[in-house]
Amino acid sequence: MHTQIRLAPGADRRIKAGHPWAFSNEIAMTPALRALPPGTVVRLEGDDGVRHGAWHFNPHSLIAARRLDADPEAPIDAGWFRARLGACLALRERLFDSPHYRLVHAEADGLPGLIIDRYGDAVAIQANTAGMEAATPLILEALHALFAPRLVIARNDSAVRKLEGLSESVTALHGEGTATVEEAGLRFPVDLLGGQKTGWFFDQRANRAMVARLCPGRTMLDAFCHTGGFGLAAAAAGAREVTLLDRSEHALDLAMQGARLAGFAERVVPLKAEALEQMERMTASGRRFEVVVADPPAFAKSRKDQPAALRGYAKLARLAAGLVAPDGILFIASCSHHVPQGDFAAAVAWGVHKARRECRILASVGAGPDHPVHPALPESAYLKGLLLHLA
Repeated sequence: MHTQIRLAPGADRRIKAGHPWAFSNEIAMTPALRALPPGTVVRLEGDDGVRHGAWHFNPHSLIAARRLDADPEAPIDAGWFRARLGACLALRERLFDSPHYRLVHAEADGLPGLIIDRYGDAVAIQANTAGMEAATPLILEALHALFAPRLVIARNDSAVRKLEGLSESVTALHGEGTATVEEAGLRFPVDLLGGQKTGWFFDQRANRAMVARLCPGRTMLDAFCHTGGFGLAAAAAGAREVTLLDRSEHALDLAMQGARLAGFAERVVPLKAEALEQMERMTASGRRFEVVVADPPAFAKSRKDQPAALRGYAKLARLAAGLVAPDGILFIASCSHHVPQGDFAAAVAWGVHKARRECRILASVGAGPDHPVHPALPESAYLKGLLLHLA
């Protein structure tokens, strides 16, 4: 039977409305509760006696409790994780034809703080809460019961783990070897131990396909390209020449491996440089591309970074728009949680205007369906992208 914790008087409004978090100031804290190990499974009740289910509890975190199950007595054991992960797997198998996707996207999949990306028989796990860190052996057991992955890597190097009192690390939990992601008929090598995030950005899958359809016979710049997802999709669609721009030589090497695997490396040019600085130099030299993608890492790591981030997106839009040939296409994106869609769109519009270009918005997009959003956490719809036609 789980330990019972109570909400403070009058602090149950959000929980009754379906919010999956309880903050520390909403809980009637006691010395006994503060002594509970982070990640303990608890029963959460209101001061009116209404039971709100089973939750992961961390007395040292601002988000003190995260909802797991509507049943307050649900055994959060290997069987529970197998059932929950099985539901995630069944949905992804309906959404996609091949086993390459984000298998678990935290709260929206009923597994708060847990990210799992699947690359065929290889898996990357990221446990961003004390509860999911403690449950990792159960998660691993459930994964083996469902599809027996050959390789499982724990990518526990996310900065948000510090908020839960967790250290950062990257470790192999099971197996050895490398991983490959398949997308749109292409195969890309993925570095699960040393690449960014969990190795591949599944969230942009549909957006890469959208941009690629506009690239046949055209020149294309993929700025902040990481391992070349946008650029190689464009080359596969028939782009005449693709320039991959990134500061990471390792990421560019992986991208070129993918280009060679696909047989079009002669149309792909890797360029190692700081993207913004190189874009400035290209603008000054009069270089132009018929399609430009600018998909940088997050500019805002916290809410206080928002003003600087918006200035950064305006500058990026100005530089990117200056590189687009007349009658060309710009796709620009933000993965900053702390930058709202409307503010991002306004910053981009201002930047394009400063570049003295006229534009129209062809599409305003977000992440793919393997990155669902919990209806009570609209702020978790972090990815924002704009597809623009520039006169």
